[in-house]
Amino acid sequence: MSMENLTTNHDAFHQMLASHDARFDGQGLVDGDSITLLLAYRPPFDWELLLDFLGSRTIDRIDRVEDGAYLRAVRIQQGGTFHTGWIQVRHTPARNALSAIVATSLLPVLSPVLARIRVLFDLDCDPTLIHRRLASMDKLKPGMNREGLRMPGAFDGFEMAVRAVLGQQVTVKAARTLANRLVEILGEPVPTPIAGLTHVFPSPEALAALPQPVEDVLGPLGITGSRARAIRALAEALASGEVMLSPTADVPLMMERLLALPGFGPWTVHYLAMRALAWPDAFPHTDYGIKLALKRAWGLNDYPSPKRILEAAKPWKPWRSYAAMNLWRSL
Repeated sequence: MSMENLTTNHDAFHQMLASHDARFDGQGLVDGDSITLLLAYRPPFDWELLLDFLGSRTIDRIDRVEDGAYLRAVRIQQGGTFHTGWIQVRHTPARNALSAIVATSLLPVLSPVLARIRVLFDLDCDPTLIHRRLASMDKLKPGMNREGLRMPGAFDGFEMAVRAVLGQQVTVKAARTLANRLVEILGEPVPTPIAGLTHVFPSPEALAALPQPVEDVLGPLGITGSRARAIRALAEALASGEVMLSPTADVPLMMERLLALPGFGPWTVHYLAMRALAWPDAFPHTDYGIKLALKRAWGLNDYPSPKRILEAAKPWKPWRSYAAMNLWRSL
């Protein structure tokens, strides 16, 4: 896209950027095929911890972490049109901002792209407020309350939710393997100039349209029947509009509807509330990692009961999602 075209609606464009607290980087357009923006945050920002979390959960062909940056293939629908492209996000600590390079093919949907980046990297949180509220966690283990902690969000709520289903009672590595297989067979191709970024996650509509029984389609990928049916049920709920996986959704209502789906227990629903719904007070208290972290912190021989865990978490409200991240990190 030419600079002439880009500046046609100059005032409206900058008004939209201002709504996301975005600023032009001094470079402006890059190679004529991308634009660089700065997305501000409140310091401090533990970029390395957040990037490590996302990097261990990337999906081949869709996204990756490389040389301190997060890269992703993107497809966003607006009206009846699909806009495809790519993004690259780096930390610019001297500016208290993330540097987001966005393909110019995504300019028609730049506002939702920037909104998703802000959610993914939790750019609107107040880390000082949260750190102060979780100060008592340092009594469990010195340094447990991480300064500059961010909650990893979701660029694509459905993609993250399917990954959560695949991750039920298995390791992060095993869930990643299953997600890679799913995208290899059912992922939707998008053109990008970045080697290895070639697909986006299948849409809810695509997975909802899979022939029945769905376990016959997903089973050969190593996905159990119960998880295949859970993914199908989730896809149908999103395709029909019954469920929304967005920070703008009614969180209690969405959690209630998710819990009613087959294969969705409290752990999965709270994990989705943390990341896809951006609810700061979700707390998957039955999580093995949380139980293990508290067992070690309290010097117990056995895992603490769910009742004891919930009681211990009361002082951390309304930031228990961040408390969960601290507990996981402590391991």
